[in-house]
Amino acid sequence: MSATIENPRSGRIAPEYRRHGGSKGNFEMIAWLFMRLSGVVLVVLIFGHLFVNLLVGEGIKAIDFGFVAGKWADPFWQFWDLAMLWLAMLHGTNGVRTIINDYAEKDSTRRWLKTVLYSATAVIIVLGTLVIFTFDPCPVVDGVPLPGGFCPA
Repeated sequence: MSATIENPRSGRIAPEYRRHGGSKGNFEMIAWLFMRLSGVVLVVLIFGHLFVNLLVGEGIKAIDFGFVAGKWADPFWQFWDLAMLWLAMLHGTNGVRTIINDYAEKDSTRRWLKTVLYSATAVIIVLGTLVIFTFDPCPVVDGVPLPGGFCPA
């Protein structure tokens, strides 16, 4: 007596559970990969930032307006902080986008939450970039330089 075992996947999958090719799957894979890669780069950027700010020199006591002004006088540190800002914001936004997709039940709620998220992200990225690249360590107001011993006379 011989029994035959039927293949459980032979056409008995309900149509709503079948995979369909689409562009959303490709975007989600790229977003997943971005989270992993940006996380690794962020670890390097953040620990480098902490090392320079807290361990080199006088430590946390030396961090003040003059310290930041001196650091941002060098384009290397401007781009370092810019990369940290952009990657952290995009990494966090992608994570919150995933949470919204998982927990928002109605499409309209999901759309509004994502609109608020993307708007806040864009504002913070634009303002942060402007601060990094337009920072003036020696501001002059009404022809009078503001007090600070780090600006040349």
